[in-house]
Amino acid sequence: MPSSVVASMKYDAAHHTLRIFYVSGNVYDYKNVPEDVYEQMKTASSKGTFLNQNIKKRFKFKKVS
Repeated sequence: MPSSVVASMKYDAAHHTLRIFYVSGNVYDYKNVPEDVYEQMKTASSKGTFLNQNIKKRFKFKKVS
């Protein structure tokens, strides 16, 4: 099922950075995200809920656009 919050995501394993493309058009990089957390998010039934509960409060982020 498509997410109402997350349009897509991309993981840079070399830099442990998770890039989230929001439905709103905003793009954020979340730093020092372990690859297993990214893998868990890929399989989560709700990407938005997983993001809110497991990423936003745990990892530093930077708005890209």
